[in-house]
Amino acid sequence: MLTDRIGRITPSATLVMTAKAAELRAAGKPVINLSVGEPDFPTPENIRNAGKRAIDEGHTRYTPEGGTLELKKAVVKKLSRDNDLHYDTSQILISCGGKHSLYNACQALFQSGDEVIIFSPYWVSFPDFVSVTGAKPIFVNTDPARQFEPVMDDLKAKITSRTKGIIINSPSNPTGGVWSDEAVLKVLEIAETAGVWVFSDECYEQLTYDRTYISTAMLGENTEKVLTFQSCSKTYAMTGWRIGYTAGDEKVIKAMGKLQGQSTSCPSSIAQVAAIEALIGDQSEVTIMRNVFKKRRDYIVTRLNEMNGVHCDTPGGAFYVFPDFSSYMGDDRNIQSSNDLSMYLLEQKAVVTVAGKAFGSDGNVRFSYAASDEDLARAMDLVEETLKELE
Repeated sequence: MLTDRIGRITPSATLVMTAKAAELRAAGKPVINLSVGEPDFPTPENIRNAGKRAIDEGHTRYTPEGGTLELKKAVVKKLSRDNDLHYDTSQILISCGGKHSLYNACQALFQSGDEVIIFSPYWVSFPDFVSVTGAKPIFVNTDPARQFEPVMDDLKAKITSRTKGIIINSPSNPTGGVWSDEAVLKVLEIAETAGVWVFSDECYEQLTYDRTYISTAMLGENTEKVLTFQSCSKTYAMTGWRIGYTAGDEKVIKAMGKLQGQSTSCPSSIAQVAAIEALIGDQSEVTIMRNVFKKRRDYIVTRLNEMNGVHCDTPGGAFYVFPDFSSYMGDDRNIQSSNDLSMYLLEQKAVVTVAGKAFGSDGNVRFSYAASDEDLARAMDLVEETLKELE
């Protein structure tokens, strides 16, 4: 009855675990949710106030399909200020979140017979974005010891005449890894030689802790085929406002806008007004959130590495850790996979995580540290308690 394309889509593992957490809370259990991919801070007050004013001032009607000119100008200013990237408003598309932006781009550029490179571990939505177009996701290995940078020989071996695109996500979900500039440059060189598009998903670009982040499109000399994707969601704790944007080739942006006009019509008019304030207003809250996340990162990495049989590299960005629990999995154990471990933590300890299998790495489990210090400490105690039970 349903189309083939629906059969190619798998439910989002992160949203599934969030739903399970809600069920446990409704049942009265003291749930600690370390699965959620959103800041635990409120949207900054100046942005909330801008949204309220937008309603009072009547900004409640349709806008142009690709976003208001005022917001596009704010994006141009933000990209210049933070990323040293310079675009015209005709090269900017506003969408209903970064996920929507990436989906639109895949629909505009990929089709049956194409292949698209995705680096593993990957964000759960990347393979589905590609598969639903009829194209085939091709997975390339990465090096956990080097912030999950690509294994370049594997990348080169998997580039074919059918390769149409490469998706980069640095800082990464699920690993938090931040690639070196050298690694990004190598990927850009390979992409340019192959004549393929590069998608740079930079929704965590303001959440890097050990060095200044440089956008992909700033690194290469010929970046006409680089599309830059950013979002208000993570940087400004605006996940529910649903504002993301794409910068790049004008023809591609126009095509994405045409598709968007026939799907969502336009992003929320109220959220667009608030996003202008987010992008060009006071940025001090961003620094505050970043400093808190860095402190939490250092804490959770230390705790995990103190646990017997667990290894956790220190991620350079985002708000995730991706520890290796493979020593607790196997045919001779009660825990066979990351799904088993994640469900054990959920059902026995009410700690919500996301199994690494959803990201293409079954030995790992993703923890979000976008949670209070108290919740993180209690969750780590419960994880340690679980591992002792399993030994």
